[in-house]
Amino acid sequence: MSEYDVEQSHAMHVVHDGPRQAPPLLLIHGSGASGASWRPVVPALAAHHHVIRVDLPGCGQSPPPPSSDLPDQAGRVAAVLDELGLRRVVVVGHSSGGYVATALVEQRPELVRSLALISTGPSPGALLRQPLILRILLAPPFGPLVWSRRSDAMIRRGISATCARPVDIPDDAVADLRGITYRTVRAVLRRNTAYLAERNVPERLADLKVPLLVIFGAADPRWEPSSAHQYDAVPAARVEMLPGVGHVPMFEAPEAISELLLGFTATEH
Repeated sequence: MSEYDVEQSHAMHVVHDGPRQAPPLLLIHGSGASGASWRPVVPALAAHHHVIRVDLPGCGQSPPPPSSDLPDQAGRVAAVLDELGLRRVVVVGHSSGGYVATALVEQRPELVRSLALISTGPSPGALLRQPLILRILLAPPFGPLVWSRRSDAMIRRGISATCARPVDIPDDAVADLRGITYRTVRAVLRRNTAYLAERNVPERLADLKVPLLVIFGAADPRWEPSSAHQYDAVPAARVEMLPGVGHVPMFEAPEAISELLLGFTATEH
């Protein structure tokens, strides 16, 4: 558990790790996941940072609001940072959490010192045909029925299908996924699609002048790995490819992710 308080703030479950006086590092999870998905990298990061993990609305232990599009989610994250009195935060987003992180930079650039995106698909054309178990769980007309009957074993198989190597999935990450409704997950996917269709992520970031680290698994089964280099269009962006790693590097290569993030935060502070 956290060294500090677990709290509810602006319809989001917030967990703090590491010393509060240390430089702040915000972690934003991906579609349908929760802050628990960061657990394998938290100890290394919290040794140097005040780590803040949020469960986005409707995910993990956060209640769903009446509506929550990506700009609204980013606004809620900004409100949490305002409440904590934090500025110039290093923000890290995994998968679609990178879209919320990008929207946060767009809305409140003064809050963000630097940005790291992990497995964040840059544009609609980079999306691959999804692993079969995800299509079974998520695609209508049978998705709602299958989702309602999913077991912990099925959840673990679904996560593992996005990875390129065997992984140890934290029990609390599985438990949080069990609490997410089919309706919430489908809504998240629709919002992600709309956000990318409006304007791709490299284009959004190109004019924002925020230091950027992009980390991609070279064996990502969800997004075309070579699409990571679309971020080369962002001035001074640094792109790191992890050989033999899939879509969830925090589970597959936590030591590498921790080292890359700590190296990045050291240069940006």
